[in-house]
Amino acid sequence: MMRGRMSIPLTPPPGAAHVAVVTVSYGSEAVLGPFLSSLPGASSVPLHVVVADNKATKGVSAVEVISAAAGALYQPMSSNRGYGHAINEVVKSLPPEIEWVVVSNPDVTVNSGTIDTLLEAVGHDLAIASVGPRILSSDGLVYPSARTIPSLRSGVGHALFANIWPTNPWTRLYRKETNSNLVRRDAGWLSGAFLMVRRSVLDELNGFDETYFMYFEDVDLGYRIGRRGLRNVYEPAAVVVHTGAHSTQGGESARMARAHHDSAKRFLFRKYHGPILWPVRVIVGIGLEIRAQLEERRAR
Repeated sequence: MMRGRMSIPLTPPPGAAHVAVVTVSYGSEAVLGPFLSSLPGASSVPLHVVVADNKATKGVSAVEVISAAAGALYQPMSSNRGYGHAINEVVKSLPPEIEWVVVSNPDVTVNSGTIDTLLEAVGHDLAIASVGPRILSSDGLVYPSARTIPSLRSGVGHALFANIWPTNPWTRLYRKETNSNLVRRDAGWLSGAFLMVRRSVLDELNGFDETYFMYFEDVDLGYRIGRRGLRNVYEPAAVVVHTGAHSTQGGESARMARAHHDSAKRFLFRKYHGPILWPVRVIVGIGLEIRAQLEERRAR
């Protein structure tokens, strides 16, 4: 069920791109308003904006009120089945004329012209399936949002040494993005904090893999896009600011640390399957379990 309507015109002029923006709220009242307010200036083409609510309550919720005030459609989920599930449910209900789907966290503000810049980066290249912007933290630091697909070498090395040896070669390989590498380029995957995906590709791939409750659904999507011979493109001329993962703060931090490592393990085990690689999977699993326990203790 959806309620509300985006105040930005939904009927695009002839030749304009058809773009939807989908965000998922989980107790996101404090950040949702600024996100929605930043969207009109990000695009010169009409936007179809939907807020999925993974923490819906009976009656009229604060998230619904904020969505309605911005003119966005409100789509409550019957239960919290994860980020990817909520995105998939919204995409299923989008009008058929939608060609691009912007997937965004609600704790983001979108700089002026960002969506226009992403559309310009795509141009008429049908091989581009997804495109993502430069993502800045609230203090202006560049977040490594366009990365290589984790491998046994880079993924495990990064997992084991990123916190105690930040400049290790595996982390530098995994996080190619630096202030000196802010150029348009292809990437293995783009951060799900904010990315634009071709709707037809989402349909062909059946959307996000819902077995990832949280974390790595964007890695998996980028990986599957690449395996189809399509491109994930990073466009740093487009900029958004990610203020922080508000929905994982407080008492849930330890649980989210565990979820992140469980998702990493699931991805690597699926990528490197088969009996021959069983010993390698055992080593990977042990390494990720050690790091998960360390981060759980740190989060408590």
